[in-house]
Amino acid sequence: MTATTQPQALTGDAARAIARAFAPERPWGNRWDYYYTLGKLRSDPLYPGVLAALRGTRAPVLDLGCGLGLLAHALRHDGQQMLYHGVDNDAAKIHRAGKVAARSALNASSFEVMDLASGMPDHCGSVAILDVLQYLPAPAQQALLRSAAAMLADDGRLVMRMALADTSRRGRISRIGDRAANLIGWMQFRPRHYPDVDQLRALLQQCGLRTSITPLYGSTPFNNWLLVAERD
Repeated sequence: MTATTQPQALTGDAARAIARAFAPERPWGNRWDYYYTLGKLRSDPLYPGVLAALRGTRAPVLDLGCGLGLLAHALRHDGQQMLYHGVDNDAAKIHRAGKVAARSALNASSFEVMDLASGMPDHCGSVAILDVLQYLPAPAQQALLRSAAAMLADDGRLVMRMALADTSRRGRISRIGDRAANLIGWMQFRPRHYPDVDQLRALLQQCGLRTSITPLYGSTPFNNWLLVAERD
């Protein structure tokens, strides 16, 4: 891995334009999702990195662990119109994601409650796994990645962001942040296993994929990296 110039967070205007979909319909409504999405878009380079990784393909996108479905809104704002399907085991987030998408007339987008430990949806295209991998034990990670690799169309891409296993300061901060997200209830589970980069490459190579891994932490203190894999 080498540190290269990496994407930065969205500008204030772009972040507000996307986050506005999550504002309450009434002035006195709950504004938590709006402020959460606005803060994330302004500070985290995740979506600029993922959007860049998916440009050039029109393969349908399956978003595993989609949360509020923010990727769907970011794709449409970026002019990417491929089919999008998001799944998550958090029924409350999926309910809000579907409600916001319908209210925003978000085209070609759908959401579904699904526990990936129990099964995977049928899909052929691209797969996004963003800030999810560390919440699964190692065997479940390997099974998920093999399933995701089998779903890739010829022009599809596997796009993942995850914190990697290491003893760096960023690694320690990432572990603390993930535990805190569980304690406040934003994530339903505690982190289980931080993946090793060499093992990730080896597994995906066995699946017939070539990979690139670059840093994607921007100005945040976390140890986040972006992996993009395609068929050889």
